[in-house]
Amino acid sequence: MTQQQEDTTIRTVFEIINAGGMENLGEAISILINEAMKVERSSVLNAQPWERTDSRTGYANGFKDKTVMTKLGKLLLNVPQVRGDVEFYPSALEKGIRSEKALKLAMAEMYVQGVSTRKVTSVLKKLCGLEISSTQVSNASKLLDEELEKWRNRPIGRIQYLQIDARYEKVRQDGMVLSCAVLVATGVMEDGKRTILGTSVSLSEAEIHWRNFLLDLKKRGLHGVKMITSDDHSGLKAALRSVFPSVPWQRCQVHLQRNAVPYVPKMDMRKGVASDIRNIFNAPDQAEAQRLLDFSIEKYKKSASKLSEWMETNIPEGFAVFSLPENQRKKLRSTNMVERLNREIKRRTRVATLFPNEASLLRLVSAILSETSEEWETGKRYLPAKEI
Repeated sequence: MTQQQEDTTIRTVFEIINAGGMENLGEAISILINEAMKVERSSVLNAQPWERTDSRTGYANGFKDKTVMTKLGKLLLNVPQVRGDVEFYPSALEKGIRSEKALKLAMAEMYVQGVSTRKVTSVLKKLCGLEISSTQVSNASKLLDEELEKWRNRPIGRIQYLQIDARYEKVRQDGMVLSCAVLVATGVMEDGKRTILGTSVSLSEAEIHWRNFLLDLKKRGLHGVKMITSDDHSGLKAALRSVFPSVPWQRCQVHLQRNAVPYVPKMDMRKGVASDIRNIFNAPDQAEAQRLLDFSIEKYKKSASKLSEWMETNIPEGFAVFSLPENQRKKLRSTNMVERLNREIKRRTRVATLFPNEASLLRLVSAILSETSEEWETGKRYLPAKEI
């Protein structure tokens, strides 16, 4: 019976697409999603429609109409309902709902608060498909903010490796457009999987912002950290010394190599300097890395004295990773994990261009991160569990 229903559904979808081509794609997708939601409900209830079984966990209770705006236009969906001692909401609608809702709200706030432009209005209509009132924004914002605050304040526990980074977004305050720091912390758990620990938004990236952010992580139960990797952000090193004084700090080797460029006096020297720094970081152990560093410091003393001095002071800050097993170093010697995450945030926030306040920015970033963290925690291991 189930197979016949599935075959009928597929035939219907094919007929719709054949009849109207791409114009009917939205209708076809609606049918597939509706069918997928019914199948999922049966799985949750542990029973097919009208089936009598002792293992049933609840009962089907009809459908509720829902219109969802997508890039394909409006999708008219029939959301399956249940009754009895069972909770159910279709995964097809749950996945991605927080970040998309937050993006719409961020855009809506710009529109409602009078800081929008024609471009913002156009994007808002494209995303939402309708005008949004200030009351709708207020009600939706309250519900979403409560959920995201719970995520930001959830208990953490034991984290083996911590990576933190900062990026900037434009925020309007007191009639001015200012750069707002977005701090993000990611970690590798005992099972080798990644997780996103939290985020903080502030118009300052000073030591106090970093320190409060790190203290909050600690207050939520963060412990067992073997190494912290980050770039040399302003105020961060002082905050780390204050909050995690005994945890080794690894300065991102990728950023270190980039930071050397301004100290290279001639363009034709850059390739050789980059090669020397790579060889230092790719050394099999810290003793060899130090030997290569000493050689490079002496090598550039006369031809690039400022570079030589910079290398002597800064390059050793990238040596903490040598205390780890060799097969872990590649993934932990830089902030690539959190940098990729920041690129995803940028991809979503660049649509808004300018946020009306810090709360709007925090809402969108938190929604993106909470969704990504769920994917990481249920996905593949970042490091083999037996090696951490």
